[in-house]
Amino acid sequence: MTMTSSTRISRLELLLAERRLDGLLVTHPANLRYLCGYTGSNGLLLMLDGRRVFFTDGRYTQQARDEVSGARVVIAKGTLLTEAAKLLGQVTSARRIGFEADHTSCLAAEEMRKLVPRRVLWRPTSGLIMRLRMIKDAGEQRLIRDAVKLGAAVYKRALRSISPGTAESEVAGKLEYAARRAGADGMSFETIVAAGKRSALPHGRASRRPIPSRGFVVIDSGVILRGYCSDMTRTVHVGSASREGRKWYECVLEAQLAAIATVAPGKTAGQVDQSAREVLRRAGLDGYFTHSTGHGVGLEIHEPPRLGKGQMEKLEPGMVITVEPGIYIPGRGGIRIEDMVVVTPEGCEILTPVSKELIEL
Repeated sequence: MTMTSSTRISRLELLLAERRLDGLLVTHPANLRYLCGYTGSNGLLLMLDGRRVFFTDGRYTQQARDEVSGARVVIAKGTLLTEAAKLLGQVTSARRIGFEADHTSCLAAEEMRKLVPRRVLWRPTSGLIMRLRMIKDAGEQRLIRDAVKLGAAVYKRALRSISPGTAESEVAGKLEYAARRAGADGMSFETIVAAGKRSALPHGRASRRPIPSRGFVVIDSGVILRGYCSDMTRTVHVGSASREGRKWYECVLEAQLAAIATVAPGKTAGQVDQSAREVLRRAGLDGYFTHSTGHGVGLEIHEPPRLGKGQMEKLEPGMVITVEPGIYIPGRGGIRIEDMVVVTPEGCEILTPVSKELIEL
């Protein structure tokens, strides 16, 4: 089922009632988009005693009227916080008001305290809206599938540009240009193209260095399409891979498949991570796996749950996550294989439509 803005806000209001909060101040852009559809850069949603009021400034008058759903739009004459504080002052029943502590600076928190009457008590909240966003509804899943398909298509085009002597940044540039031409809003993150010894850098952003005549090339990229992100990593090899290199690749692929096989409702994020690590441990390569196995993806590229050691969050149908184990051997090279998967009632479904067999170019 695809939820409306009103449904999402109503679900959030139930969470506020459970925490005995009279209202909530929402400012994080991704949360504003999730709750009421707004995509501008300056907005504030105040949920207060049954009221739902969205504040923005005059630059976004038409945009807010076109986009905002489930809330009354107010074009502020002063700062958004000042206008929201006026409303808080008028509602005498408002005492305990939550705010997004994860996205509020100390300076903003101090300004909030000064603007409202003393009876208003600000209460920090963390992850309230993220708890809702972790489970993607049918509409969100369709948007994510479209983003994943687009990301896969432009990766395949960029793959043809990989050759010895070509700069990593040129490969990244062609991928990003193809994404824009195909209709992407932008990239989910700065594209990673890391070749040869640089493939041992887990976040080796594309540099001007030329691709060597032999070695692994890690390509990690994602697109944003209609607000939702994709994320995919493939590792190819320029020239013929050595027997050792092939063994490394097969171990990472086995680890990734083992982790995917673990994904199911009721399993913890830590269990998925452990499945990947156990495969690499048996091969003596676990010491080269230096990051978590995956993360949630949606309106933002990194969302809960985090698939890492000891993470006790239980997987639920509708969660969309990455599964991306890797090894990074200093001075030698690195390998990472990443798919996006959606948790289903029976297990999971791999969304990424790209082969994982080792490609030698």
